[in-house]
Amino acid sequence: MSTPSVSPRPLTFALLRMLADGEFHSGAALAQQFAVSRTSVHNALQDVAQYGVTLYSVKGRGYRLAQPVQWLDVAQVRAALRAPGRFLIEVADSAASSNSELLRRAVQGAPGGTVLALEWQSAGRGRMGRSWHAGLGGSLMFSLLWRFNTGVAALSGLSLAVGLALVRVLRRLGADGVGLKWPNDVVDERGKLAGILIEAQGDMLGPSAVVVGVGLNLRLPDAVVRQVDQPVSDLAQSLPDLPERNQLLAHLLQELADVLDVFAAAGFAGLRAEWEQAHLYQGRAVAMLLPDGSRSEGTVLGVTEAGALRVRTAAGEQVFNAGEISLRGQRVTA
Repeated sequence: MSTPSVSPRPLTFALLRMLADGEFHSGAALAQQFAVSRTSVHNALQDVAQYGVTLYSVKGRGYRLAQPVQWLDVAQVRAALRAPGRFLIEVADSAASSNSELLRRAVQGAPGGTVLALEWQSAGRGRMGRSWHAGLGGSLMFSLLWRFNTGVAALSGLSLAVGLALVRVLRRLGADGVGLKWPNDVVDERGKLAGILIEAQGDMLGPSAVVVGVGLNLRLPDAVVRQVDQPVSDLAQSLPDLPERNQLLAHLLQELADVLDVFAAAGFAGLRAEWEQAHLYQGRAVAMLLPDGSRSEGTVLGVTEAGALRVRTAAGEQVFNAGEISLRGQRVTA
């Protein structure tokens, strides 16, 4: 199954919201509710499997989702925030990319603290140009616009700081096995749990605007897992009783604001020690796959105050910047 290049139709979303309770709803009742024909209902729902949801259609009973969907709601998110006044939150059913949309708004003067959360992205992006795959209702996908007085040159290590904010929240919720993989992946022993995409605008000397994009897997359907070209995990593996999506989004936004405040005052240096403690590859043997196709091996020593990776290699200590480097753990043999 490939990720659809177009978003679900408005009627599809409206019907799925009606079905979110996990109960059966007849085609006739759904058609009457939205003043459409039963054929329109059928057509709108026939391809929902491509969006990562399982829909049962039973003659005489109607339609039912295999798993109820928790939809995002701005009022619920704001109610769960400690400082709601710092954020301007919008939830949309779909867009190509929340990052791309916020970058456009940043140019138009949108204030720092603007948040765009999406139920569905048709062109979600990750680091190194990868696509971001997710099922409807089974993830959190959002972007946060933050403005700094400093220039782009002073933002080194920002993506690492964002990763630390996510890990703080997930560990507080009880996901003890969650940690970081340099430069900014949130992982557990099964694979990647969350991805981060940082995109900045501004002058080298400032001010600058940064869009922080986050994709967090909550519950991944098998069909979505099969699309991904790397080991992945979801929060349900660590937390069988998943937190409510609106509550979780509020916790993440609040922690991101706290971390970004520290970063604005002290840079990544103020978070470096805590980040290294959360790095699951700290002290481990690793291999770095470099942009030219070569491979370098060594043991992770930590990170610099700018967020670069420090590795002890056969040639001595070397420093690697994120760029297009791919980090892999090495198997240890007796």
